[in-house]
Amino acid sequence: MDLKFVNIGFGNVISSNRIIAIVKPESAPIKRIINEAREQGKLIDATYGRKTRAVIICDSNHIVLSSVQPETMAQRFNSKELIENNQNTD
Repeated sequence: MDLKFVNIGFGNVISSNRIIAIVKPESAPIKRIINEAREQGKLIDATYGRKTRAVIICDSNHIVLSSVQPETMAQRFNSKELIENNQNTD
């Protein structure tokens, strides 16, 4: 299985196979999901102190916060910008 990664900003990447949804953080249900993930220790903040513009929901129940717009991330997800892990083990 080839691993493909999506750039979520500031050089951070996430495995494209693990992403369930990329949503905006403004709604009350998403804010609740973020707070619950924080309480359970399943929140990953990749915003580097900037405004959260996208919330990535993973299949492992981890929540990743990103400062990149969801539309931008979706374009990266659907385009050739996926980073392939084709490293040879020598």
